[in-house]
Amino acid sequence: MIKGFRAAVHGGPCGPIAYSQAGSGPAVILLHGFPQTRAMWHGIAPDLAQNYRVICPDLRGYGASAKPLGVAHYSFREMGRDILALMDHLGIESAHLIGHDRGARVSHRLALDEPTRFKTLTLMDIIPTHTLFSEISREVALAYYHWFFLALPAPIPDDMIAHDPDSYFMSCLTGWGTGDEPEFDAAALAAYQTAWRQRDTIRAMCDDYRAAATLDFAVDASDLEQRIACPSLVLYAERGIMDKAYDMRSVWAEKLSDFTAKPMRGGHFFPDHYPKDTLAALHAFLGRN
Repeated sequence: MIKGFRAAVHGGPCGPIAYSQAGSGPAVILLHGFPQTRAMWHGIAPDLAQNYRVICPDLRGYGASAKPLGVAHYSFREMGRDILALMDHLGIESAHLIGHDRGARVSHRLALDEPTRFKTLTLMDIIPTHTLFSEISREVALAYYHWFFLALPAPIPDDMIAHDPDSYFMSCLTGWGTGDEPEFDAAALAAYQTAWRQRDTIRAMCDDYRAAATLDFAVDASDLEQRIACPSLVLYAERGIMDKAYDMRSVWAEKLSDFTAKPMRGGHFFPDHYPKDTLAALHAFLGRN
């Protein structure tokens, strides 16, 4: 799945968590987004593994990881418990935490809840969950309609997507870009397709969004003033919806005490399309910290 990486499974709090790892040195944890799997790091993880111990899990509900029943299992805090358990299993006291999309939201919550476990935090192409829901604009609602569609009660979106999952999820992969990006890597795309064609994966991904609109919104509301102290990096698509709709530096200045924000070439899936650019930003940041 990721060249040179060893695949393994660990029994997490709600079932098995699939992951791949390679390399040695300071630990780096890479968390993927929707509608993907850990295969999204195929162009990034092997390079990082030359200098770091790199661990790439499938998030709960995604890929080959557990897909427990019930929305309560899919809050970002609950999904983060799997990462903490995996760190403990692997003997990792602290790590550099890097996340894209849903993985970035899990990472944000993890760094808030467990600040001593993470040396640095990197968030890719998100704004805070509470901010998105509480300050929604017409432009963002139209572009990010899936936040509301997927959060509908089961099985409305589940059944609709299951009718033709490739069509729906490919519309996400292609619709959130600029239209100028190269094709997705064939092997990574095949891994995404294998996962999202499973009915349990569709249900779990919908539950992820259902939890965000309810449980996560409430959790975030309880600590809105809390800031993350560790050095942080915010990477965002320069031509993406988030950049067009929000001042990314101002948004994150309210949440991160010590951070750098950097625009990236391409759309939302710039780690897939432009891994060398993403690596350059990561190496520069991690090298300073």
